[in-house]
Order: sequence, then C-alpha cells, then structure tokens
Amino acid sequence: MADSPVFDFVCEKLEQGTALDRLAVRGTVRIALKQAGLEARSVTAQQMGVVLERLLPNELNARGVEGGDALCARIRTGLAGVAATAQVDTPDAVFQRLGGA
Repeated sequence: MADSPVFDFVCEKLEQGTALDRLAVRGTVRIALKQAGLEARSVTAQQMGVVLERLLPNELNARGVEGGDALCARIRTGLAGVAATAQVDTPDAVFQRLGGA
C-alpha cells in the first residue's frame, strides 16, 4: 500500500530543508509516526501536524539537524494545502464502497 500524500509532502520538505538523504528522512519520519502509534500510509494532516509539533523536532535534533523546530513549524503551515487534496482510503471506506453501504 502506498504512503499517504501527507507523509510524502513532509518527507519532500524535509529533504529540501536538511542535509539528510531520502532514506534517512523517510526513516526519521516513520520513527516519529511509530512513536505516535501512526502509520505512513494512513496518517492525516491533522495527525502529522501533531507529530511535527511534538515528536519530529527531537528526532531531527538527534540526527544533528539544527533548527528542527522552525523547519517543522514551516512544514506544518503547508499541510493545509495537502489536506485539501489528500484523501486516504481506510479499509472501512473501501469495504463500504464495495458493499454499497
């Protein structure tokens, strides 16, 4: 299953704003999501906003990224545009469509 557009957006912005490579960025974001009990394939913009505020800055600092708080705050403001276009299908939504409910 593909990752959510929100996850992809955050990873892209972190790649642009840090010296971390794609693999390191995606792994770091996945670790922060796991700490919050979330998954990359289904995370919503609202959930990611909380992760960006509370968890990801510490993960970035642990990896030597300076200014992680400010970077996460900038990315968080851009999530509104992603939220308007991103719709992640949950298993419940898929089964409702298939069952005609």
